[in-house]
Amino acid sequence: MNAIVGWGLAAVAVAAGWWGYGWPGVVMAISVVVFWLLLQFSRAMRAMKTAATAPKGRVDSAVMLNAKLKPGMTLMQVIAVTESLGERVSDTPETWAWVDDGDSRVSLVFDGAKLQSWQLTRPEPKADSPAP
Repeated sequence: MNAIVGWGLAAVAVAAGWWGYGWPGVVMAISVVVFWLLLQFSRAMRAMKTAATAPKGRVDSAVMLNAKLKPGMTLMQVIAVTESLGERVSDTPETWAWVDDGDSRVSLVFDGAKLQSWQLTRPEPKADSPAP
């Protein structure tokens, strides 16, 4: 959700609480907003705790990660999907990468904290291996 929309909804909830119930309504609206913020914080901490136990920049399957990505995802959503912190490749544009055991690599480009594009790179097959 857009931060402006979220804070706008919080202000509307407080105003509606005041209009409908006076001070008890304001207290209830603020309680609901604080509870929502605590839920978001808890979700972020759970994702970071999971990512902290995994090797940095590694995923089980780069191909599966590539299939799960959608434009507009935040880095926190990507970390929740990969269960790993990515390797920062570049600051401009903000680029992160994850690699799997087969050396397939997914590079993600973020702009304005949202996923703009990504690219899956697979290693070339070895010349000495027979073709099926």
